[in-house]
Amino acid sequence: MGEIKIGEEFKPSPRFRNLYFIYFAFGLLIGVLTWYIPILAYAPAGVSLVISIFILPIILLIALWIPKYCNSIAYKLTKDEIIWRRGVWFKMTGIVPYNRITNIDIIQGPISRVLGIASLRIQTAGYSGQKSRAEIRLDGIEKFEELRDIILKFVKGRRPVATEVYEEEAIDAKILDELVKIRKLLEKSVKKRPRKRA
Repeated sequence: MGEIKIGEEFKPSPRFRNLYFIYFAFGLLIGVLTWYIPILAYAPAGVSLVISIFILPIILLIALWIPKYCNSIAYKLTKDEIIWRRGVWFKMTGIVPYNRITNIDIIQGPISRVLGIASLRIQTAGYSGQKSRAEIRLDGIEKFEELRDIILKFVKGRRPVATEVYEEEAIDAKILDELVKIRKLLEKSVKKRPRKRA
């Protein structure tokens, strides 16, 4: 990942693909080979063949999917929002305005640390009650602290959505209060007027 420029798309580091392949290798080693090798060694040939016909295409499909998925991911910072897209079969695009961002966490596991990459988990006002879930994740970022600082500069220049909502509610309450006072004054003035006799 090169220098991040406002208004230009950037992609995760190529090391992010390596991270997925490492996870894939661990999953294959622990989740598949621990039972698949004994089946090949001790099960009848017909059973081994049926299981191989089922399991090998899945392994191949995952191995082909990883680079396509990593290539499909793109992020873009604009002056007002973060735009992301990803997906091989199902394309997803999202937009997160800076004024909705409440928190940015850096997530880095042991393998990611060795590879020198991390993910930024960005939480927004809409997800404030769900701390475990983020509105957006920027995965496979090499200069993660630099990217976090860039986003935080944009966030600091905006009023949070919660503040805007609070101020609107406060203004509505003031208007209602003034209307109640006007009504009371009108009612008093109507009671004080002498009635005309017919």
